[in-house]
Amino acid sequence: MTAISTNPVVSMLDKCKSLCELRQIHALMIKTNLFNHNFTVSRLIAFCSLSGVSGGLDYAASVFPRIQHPNSFIFFALIKGFSDTPSPVESLILYSYMLSCLNYSNGVEFSVPSVLKACGKLLAFDEGRQIHGQVLKTHLWFDPFVGNSMLRMYIDFGEIELARRVFDRIPNRDVVSWNSMIAGYLKAGEIEQASGLFDEMPERDVVSCNAMIDGYGKCGRCDLAEKVFETMGDKDVVTWTSMISAYAQNGRPMKALDLFREMLSLGLKPDGPAIVSVLSAIADLGFVEEGKWLHAYLSMNKMESSSVFIGSALIDMYSKCGYIENAYLVFRSISHRRNIGDWNSMISGLAIHGLGQEAIDIFVDMESMDIEPNEITFLGLLSACSHGGLVEEGRFYFEAMQEKYKIAPRIQHYGCMIDLFGRSGHLEDALRVVHDMPFEVDVLAWKAILSASLKHGDVEIGRSAALRAIELAPDDSSSYVLLSNIYAKAGRWDDVASIRLMMKQRGVKKIAGCSSMLVNGEVYEFLVGKELERSCSSHVLAKIDEAVSRLKMEGYKPDLSQILLDIEDEGKESLLNLHSEKMAVAFGLIHINKTAPIHIVKNLRVCCDCHSFIKLVSKVYNRIIILRDQNRFHRFENGCCSCNEYW
Repeated sequence: MTAISTNPVVSMLDKCKSLCELRQIHALMIKTNLFNHNFTVSRLIAFCSLSGVSGGLDYAASVFPRIQHPNSFIFFALIKGFSDTPSPVESLILYSYMLSCLNYSNGVEFSVPSVLKACGKLLAFDEGRQIHGQVLKTHLWFDPFVGNSMLRMYIDFGEIELARRVFDRIPNRDVVSWNSMIAGYLKAGEIEQASGLFDEMPERDVVSCNAMIDGYGKCGRCDLAEKVFETMGDKDVVTWTSMISAYAQNGRPMKALDLFREMLSLGLKPDGPAIVSVLSAIADLGFVEEGKWLHAYLSMNKMESSSVFIGSALIDMYSKCGYIENAYLVFRSISHRRNIGDWNSMISGLAIHGLGQEAIDIFVDMESMDIEPNEITFLGLLSACSHGGLVEEGRFYFEAMQEKYKIAPRIQHYGCMIDLFGRSGHLEDALRVVHDMPFEVDVLAWKAILSASLKHGDVEIGRSAALRAIELAPDDSSSYVLLSNIYAKAGRWDDVASIRLMMKQRGVKKIAGCSSMLVNGEVYEFLVGKELERSCSSHVLAKIDEAVSRLKMEGYKPDLSQILLDIEDEGKESLLNLHSEKMAVAFGLIHINKTAPIHIVKNLRVCCDCHSFIKLVSKVYNRIIILRDQNRFHRFENGCCSCNEYW
């Protein structure tokens, strides 16, 4: 045995790096009669199955039938190798064959964790239960590795109660057992159970803390995630990534960005998920300078290709920050990768900029490269048609996704069609989609009808849609406000009063308009009804008065219909001047270099008067102003807007 184990042919396996070399070693084993020894053939099979050499596992499977008396280690190597593949059915077949060849006491137990893993992946519940029964009849139940594998199998089945019963009965629970059960509860969305078990843990490690931070983040409990994060002693990259992601997912983008900077200051190198989360946070903020800084960091550290998702996230970030040209440059630099996420991000980015035809052109390029579109592709494409007023094109692609690509539309796709018809004034077509779609109509569909009714002045359709939307989401203030606006535009002030009374009685508060901008590294917010700092306020209000005076000389007439209160015209004009967009524009005119664009992010849809005001400001003051509102981008330049009045 010693002579065989030290044979140069056997030792060559340790240096093998390719399937071609593996075949040569196998041939030498056959020529030197080493293949007839179980030790050498075990080494060959183990190397093929477990080394990760491309094609090695399939080669091991082809060699296996030629082995006359396979031992338990050969079976173990193959079963484990196949259990790590996406479809490990061969593990179950080999395990069954092994039981018919060997006694259970002859090393069979080493394969049990791998076959339990295979059962979990395959959702092979009956086979998993049979193996569970075998384990209970033997000493294996006292092996923590086997117990933990069984626990994870039931979690994979989605049988969280059975998993808990296994957990409670494991004789020798270790930290892996606790972490697996906590992860199972989090996967099942049972955050309270996970939290309770976490509190009971006799000994926590980084893995358990990371799981809870991630779980709390995904269920919107950033406060609890912070508590775990702050009490941890040792933190790894996953810890920081989980906390950054929690902030990014829960509307706290500045906290995500600040924590990322703190992570870098400690000398930690971020991973792909951390980068994607921070890019998402920057996209939410709309602050391109932060995005450019991070892009430069990625380039300097050669991290742009460290994750397939980073390219898509960069495209999304630049698009949502108003720099669609930069997004396109990133896209063209990576489009050769044929990653569907990159193409989808580019199409969606063009959509929010109202560049419908350009989005269609990208889709045509995608088709010419035989890249198969998916549901998200068509969601972006239909949205692009909606924002660009391309009604017939929208109809065409809605049919194409079903007939050519066999993709069944989801409720979001129907929502795009409702929005497409509604924006273009085809309210009857929009209602037909609502009534014909094979889903229960959600609040977003009714709000799309409601918005279209406001735009095109259809009081009755708007009223009907509003009542449906309010019924589905009674705490959402936007439906009440839109209906109130419809009544106000029609001069039905009694109905306006009744809607406002309803809101007051139900405790529903209107969301205040807020515009934000990044100037010299500082974030400034302009909120309707909120006083600015005294030193800042006087300058901003004076600049608004100056701008209004200059604009009136160019033909600007304040659109008093945007103030939906039954008050005198003079009071309406004063209120118009305090809209958050106007304050942000005035602040930008004062503090931003004349050669630089003014970037503004607004939480609600820009009103018609502010839209007209900013168009004229761009002409009179010769400034480029980029405004991102709730729905899309508006690029104002030389008295024109990129939306072409279709918004």
